[in-house]
Amino acid sequence: MLRSVSPWLLLLPVLILSTAALAQDKGSLDPRPLPPLSNPDDPATPAKELFGRRTTPVPLTALSIGSYAKGCLAGAMALPIDGKTWQVMRVSRNRMWGHPRMIALLERLSGQMPEINGWPGLLIGDIAQPRGGPMLTGHASHQVGLDADVWLMPMPDRRLSAEEREDMSATNMVRPDRLDVDPAVWTPAHVALLKAVSRQPEVTRIFVNPAIKKALCREAGAERGWLNKIRPMFGHDYHFHIRIACPPGDGRCQGQEPPPAGDGCGAELARWFTPQMLFPKPGRARPPMTVAALPPECRRVLVAP
Repeated sequence: MLRSVSPWLLLLPVLILSTAALAQDKGSLDPRPLPPLSNPDDPATPAKELFGRRTTPVPLTALSIGSYAKGCLAGAMALPIDGKTWQVMRVSRNRMWGHPRMIALLERLSGQMPEINGWPGLLIGDIAQPRGGPMLTGHASHQVGLDADVWLMPMPDRRLSAEEREDMSATNMVRPDRLDVDPAVWTPAHVALLKAVSRQPEVTRIFVNPAIKKALCREAGAERGWLNKIRPMFGHDYHFHIRIACPPGDGRCQGQEPPPAGDGCGAELARWFTPQMLFPKPGRARPPMTVAALPPECRRVLVAP
């Protein structure tokens, strides 16, 4: 018998609409600055409009302030757009910023890819804005520099052009009926990658489409502890989302409770394939978050020179 659906699942239609579509949207070779706001000091101005216009970080000690979906970031570090074993995608979005612990994890993981699954490296999507905070498009989280999207396809063994980084799409891993992965593109290399990421001690969650979780449950083998961190979430057909823990000693960062015990492969996963989950009714859009809804320190991060 299925357990009752937790309250946050009732928000899925809104979350899906706000996060699913934009990961593969094309970028621009000629990004234009956003137009000035007519009244940026109005308390009703959405925080995303303000943080989205800050193009540089605050040069302070790195601090993740608030929670993954309600916070900001001081002392952000940019992942260089080119590394020996990684390349940043959609550079025009300027979302390659993160807490130094996240940047270090991505650099370390990408360097291990040849041994993990034979890939030359990783293609990195959105991490956070220069000062974190809510984004104009695409994410409810990614606000404190401790979330990152990684494409579910290997980095090519050549340097991508600027146009390719803005235009090319990752591979959709999910069958058209949404019930399982597409066997034409899903490979053991994907299993090896997600297992290796899950085993990183700082990683607390990895979000994937429920069909990908189903495939991992089927193919995990006898050692299944790593599956606990793999959490189903629609909108992750082309990429997976890494979330790491609050940095040690950072009291301003609000972490998340650990996932429920177990591998998450039974009734907990089955509910994601019910008609009401696969074909949700449109949800009511929530009002945009204002700066007043964020921790007080975020106002200082926002206005700092």
